[in-house]
Amino acid sequence: MSETTAISTIKTYDDFAKVHGLLLTASGLPESLHRKLFEKLSLETFDGGSFFQIEPCEEGRQRRLLLTSESMAKYSNVFLIDHAWTFRLSDAHKQLREVPGLAERMGSIMCVDSDLNCDSEENDEAVNGENSKERVFEVVESELRQAKGDTVRWLELDELNIDEDMLLSLDLPSKFPGLLALSLCGNKLENTELVLQEVTKLKELRALWLNNNPVVRKGGVELADKILQELPKMEIYNSRFTPNFGEWAIGFCGDVYGKENPGSGSYQDDPSVHRITSLDLSDRCIHNLVNKAFSPLRLPSLSYLNLRGNPLEQNSASDLFKVLRSFPSLQSLEVDIPGPLGESAVEILESLPNLLELNGIAASKVLESAKHVIDSKLQPRLPEWNADEPLTDRVLIAMWQYLMHYRLADEEKIDETSVWYVMDELGSALRHSDEPNFRVAPFLFMPEGTLASAVSFSILWPTQNVQNGDECTRDFLFGIGEEKQRSARLTAWFHTPRNYFIQRYERHQSNLQSKSLTSPPAQPYPTRTLQQNDGCALRVYTDIPHVEEYLTRPEFVITTDPKDADIIWTSVQVDEDMKKATGIKDDQFVNQFPFEACLVMKHHLAETIQKAHGSPEWLQPTYNLEIHLSELIGDYFARKRDGSNNLWILKPWNMARTIDTTVTDNLTAIIRLMETGPKICQKYIENPALFDGKKFDLRYIVLVRSINPLEIFLSDVFWVRLANNPYSLEKHSFFEYETHFTVMMYRGILNHKYTPEFVKEFEEEHKVKWLDIHARIKRMLRSVFEAAALVHPEMHSPNSRAIYGVDVMLDGSFQPKVLEVTYCPDCTRACKYDTQTLVGEVVKGSNFFNDVFGCLFLNETTHVNPL
Repeated sequence: MSETTAISTIKTYDDFAKVHGLLLTASGLPESLHRKLFEKLSLETFDGGSFFQIEPCEEGRQRRLLLTSESMAKYSNVFLIDHAWTFRLSDAHKQLREVPGLAERMGSIMCVDSDLNCDSEENDEAVNGENSKERVFEVVESELRQAKGDTVRWLELDELNIDEDMLLSLDLPSKFPGLLALSLCGNKLENTELVLQEVTKLKELRALWLNNNPVVRKGGVELADKILQELPKMEIYNSRFTPNFGEWAIGFCGDVYGKENPGSGSYQDDPSVHRITSLDLSDRCIHNLVNKAFSPLRLPSLSYLNLRGNPLEQNSASDLFKVLRSFPSLQSLEVDIPGPLGESAVEILESLPNLLELNGIAASKVLESAKHVIDSKLQPRLPEWNADEPLTDRVLIAMWQYLMHYRLADEEKIDETSVWYVMDELGSALRHSDEPNFRVAPFLFMPEGTLASAVSFSILWPTQNVQNGDECTRDFLFGIGEEKQRSARLTAWFHTPRNYFIQRYERHQSNLQSKSLTSPPAQPYPTRTLQQNDGCALRVYTDIPHVEEYLTRPEFVITTDPKDADIIWTSVQVDEDMKKATGIKDDQFVNQFPFEACLVMKHHLAETIQKAHGSPEWLQPTYNLEIHLSELIGDYFARKRDGSNNLWILKPWNMARTIDTTVTDNLTAIIRLMETGPKICQKYIENPALFDGKKFDLRYIVLVRSINPLEIFLSDVFWVRLANNPYSLEKHSFFEYETHFTVMMYRGILNHKYTPEFVKEFEEEHKVKWLDIHARIKRMLRSVFEAAALVHPEMHSPNSRAIYGVDVMLDGSFQPKVLEVTYCPDCTRACKYDTQTLVGEVVKGSNFFNDVFGCLFLNETTHVNPL
């Protein structure tokens, strides 16, 4: 949002339109509503409550907005929405903790202010203590009384605090010998042998539910196998189909069998099963669908089938298609894509031509759009938290599904970081739709005509005709199509097909692992020098104060005119426009290489290394979110599935000083942060080597004389950068700059550590030899620049010389990881502080650029070593 024409005070509509013209255009608000917006802003009219109603949904875990007026025509009105919370990301945790009532209001808006299991806790309280046993026996006796002498075939004893002693005292096998279904969910059963002993006496069991008992976790697969060996008639165990599933399990999922009608337990054809038209077999862990119970002879009327979430790995796709084609009435199918039937919705429909609907989408629409992965029934991704997590942490988790943002600007510059905000209760109740009937946009009202007087709102207006009782929705990804990965980005709010993303990730990994270019053999370094034969000094033009101050050796002289210089040493890019403007010629030496963006821009650095080396251990898994969001989501899902750490760091492509850099384990946050500019997402080093309990990284200086042949040197000067706070993985710490970041030259308090002291103390703290670590770092640095030379030979230029800052971190095993490469690095500390080499030689800071220029232009090796 930028400031426009300044007017002292907004009094008339013309004043308003003149000052806010650019903002009105950017908002997309129809011109016919501009005057109405001005009137409501002038009078601060918040009249949404007269037209809308907020209603809980998703069992109280979300809210939605309904229209209560009789109707509302397209573009007929505009509404002001207040911003309930506005903040910079780094201040989020602090504000939630310190601003009275803020966390409570956000918790209410985001529906995270009460525990999800409050009902079960109340039930627990009701059955705790001495009354629990009496309650269980009452349930059992009640079932027997209701049976009136008939065989009880279905028994539910859920969440009654049943332990092993109580299970024995119930003596279920003698009381219920004909039991077909037993549910013991949510109890306190732990002893695998005793549970096995009791349940296997129930020889007629078709279904057993032990979900949410400790014994399931303890017994695992072994317990399941033993139960199935003893109970061969078992068809459902812990909600999953067993290999013995048959008509009873099919009937249960088809709503034929249940507590009111448990069935007889015989294997005779049941006419009720024949009448099943809709069958939900989702998430039943079915491995083999070829089964006599699942056939058109038993299910001749089947028209809807849901197979989502089943591996079906024992069937080929062709076998599955053959089975499904045999159902004459099957018209609607839900299945994972990609999944057992393949990766293409189009190919599935071509193989099953009788289908009218696939995953909730009309077959004709899928074939017309040729969209391979389709799903209209995405379930909302509701925030997850632990019961003991404080409200502030819950809000920090949930807020990413509600946040919107803008960036302030004036005529001189744009703000480096975004302003995030949460709309008020009405605005936050707007849910997503691909076909929305409303639109929302941020709007900055400047009543005094200046940015200093600005007040932020959101504005809401109908984009379709809406009727009473309709849900009011907006497009969370307005203006973002598939070319910008729309379907993948919806994962921020919905459960998208997990298998699809995991397969994308696995293919990406396989592709990386197959890459390995041959490194060029090391060649003797050329002995050329730029030193003038006539003894005249080389003229240097520079705009860098430290070079001008510290380049003091007689072989070089500073000139103020770039046209007269032999060497251009500048902090700005020397492109064709600059050459024309300054008169710089192609035969002058410049401190940058062509196409060096392949190293100094973070997404290009990762791409360069991956093209050359695949996935080396010294590069953390890295994704360019602009093109590889699906692969990142797949990696995230795979790690979550495997119980691995899922902490990531997001970095802008080309920003320095950790601007707009975020650490998070929240997938929704990762996706939403794409909105503030192009980023890479890199696996965070969650267990780094620490120095005195604090995180640190190392800045090395690499000098490049030539790309072909590769002629590079490592300066003896390197320095350590320390975080100010002790390292922590507490969620709130991710918002603490001085805990997770080490660049303190521009913010925070800089605590300089003398490098020789650091090395000595680090060796003592960790009982390691720094020279061993240094050798690994040198090999890694060589590999980084080899990658650039191999993948981008066009970098070579005989008139280029440069230095690069390379940031390195050590993991908990003291293995180096490359973080980034910086063009024309800030060498303030190298010039300011004297230090020592690793072998004890004194290096004076005032000679730093004398040594650099001596290496690059005079072929010297003072205080540098070849890599």
